[in-house]
Amino acid sequence: MKEAEAEPGLYRAARAASSLLTHLGCLLFTGFVAFLSRPGTSWFSWHPFFMTLAFSLLMTEAILLFSPHGSPIRKYPHKTKGRVHWLLQCLCVCCAALGLAAIVYNKQLNGKPHFTSWHGRLGLLTVCAAGVQSLAAVPLIYHSLAKGWSLAKLKRYHAASGLVTYLLGSGSLLLGLCSTWFTASAEGPAWYLSALAPALSTLVVMKQVSSAYIAKKRLQS
Repeated sequence: MKEAEAEPGLYRAARAASSLLTHLGCLLFTGFVAFLSRPGTSWFSWHPFFMTLAFSLLMTEAILLFSPHGSPIRKYPHKTKGRVHWLLQCLCVCCAALGLAAIVYNKQLNGKPHFTSWHGRLGLLTVCAAGVQSLAAVPLIYHSLAKGWSLAKLKRYHAASGLVTYLLGSGSLLLGLCSTWFTASAEGPAWYLSALAPALSTLVVMKQVSSAYIAKKRLQS
């Protein structure tokens, strides 16, 4: 009996610890990329900085706002969390658009072809998906725009498509870590620790979204 009672507490502690590590990991990873890229020293330098800021820090923090264990505004009402989430997502899209513009302009200056690598193609798809995702969330904030639609279904669709977008963003970051620039800048343990940040955040976000969806399905059944 004691072990059964202790398990939920240990489970909550483990979830809280993983969320804390995710917050810290995304912040350190973004700071490390900023240190390596030194934004402002070249047009290219803005690309890794803005993209990491967008898809590692802002998008992750936007999703973790709804975490029951790791949200920094856990005690605030759901409506407030939703608005802050949308604001962070809009900032994410703006940073991603700036990062995309920087690399496009840099390639244009150097006479290089655009979107020839898997990293470039997936990155473009991710930026487009993030923009559509943010626009599609407007009816969830202003319910009058969702006439004729079930808000519960819209929220499920938004969560599912948001998870797909996040996976695309994580995939783009990991492919970016395999680029010539990053492998030359970070070697050995630094590279593996850098790859650990998006990998860990992806696992935490997948667990959070899937657990929330399963919990809602159980309540409905």
